[in-house]
Amino acid sequence: MPQPAAKPTLTIRADGSHEIEVKRSRFICHLARVGDEEAAQEFIARIRKQYWDARHNCTAFVVGAEQRRERSNDDGEPGGTAGVPMLEVLRRRGVTDTVAVVTRYFGGVLLGAGGLVRAYGGAVSAALDEVGLAQRHRVALLVVAADHSRAGRLENELRAAGHSVRGLHYEAAGVRIEVGVPEDALAAFHAWLAEASGGSATAVAAGHFHAETPWSDAP
Repeated sequence: MPQPAAKPTLTIRADGSHEIEVKRSRFICHLARVGDEEAAQEFIARIRKQYWDARHNCTAFVVGAEQRRERSNDDGEPGGTAGVPMLEVLRRRGVTDTVAVVTRYFGGVLLGAGGLVRAYGGAVSAALDEVGLAQRHRVALLVVAADHSRAGRLENELRAAGHSVRGLHYEAAGVRIEVGVPEDALAAFHAWLAEASGGSATAVAAGHFHAETPWSDAP
């Protein structure tokens, strides 16, 4: 039986904010990329200080890929009507390393529990659509060694073949070209390199990094 595909690791493409209005109340969702809970709390504190005059600054964040940490806070709204629906949107969209703060300026009309849930969740969802999502890929970093006479042509061939050239280092003994290769394409890359260079270039592993590509979860 085939195994189900692994869920992609997603985060927001960039920090940003987006505002919606519901029955004259303003809901401003602020989003930021964070690496840990401390960074998330620092962002929350900064937004609360900046928007000190707002009725509420409700929060939710998810950090980590394997050992996820999740927190939410209703900041004075009825329990479960603000932070929880905000967190649920982050979960449903599969987003991590992201903190959301929704600032509410009360417009004089009570929304009721259901209205608050829809407004806070909708503010986060709309903000995610506005800033966009990115998928993270674990990529192997390889160092390709080539002689000076071959390096320029090899670099062009690497780029033309769609490989990610991340740096070049010219040294007395030759040129080192840093290339990012998806882990599931390593065997194919080594075969390509041997053919493209006539066996004159070699590649050695030099660690890993995370690359990002735009992602859409629209059906």
